[in-house]
Amino acid sequence: MTGQYIEHITTDGDRWDLLAWRYYGDPHDYERIIVANPEVAIAAALPSGLKIRIPVIEDVAVTEAGLPPWKR
Repeated sequence: MTGQYIEHITTDGDRWDLLAWRYYGDPHDYERIIVANPEVAIAAALPSGLKIRIPVIEDVAVTEAGLPPWKR
């Protein structure tokens, strides 16, 4: 992680897993968002109007060496 964040203002219906899906493409990757926002209570749904920090993840280059031949 680079230490950079995207600021997200919550709206009605926002949840930790939905934020992870929106920003990372994986709803199970919400833990890093929770860790970046220790002052926010962990609840099923987030209140509207909160400023949430979304950690920026650097893309990791995938090398062809580890890929099967049909994916190279």
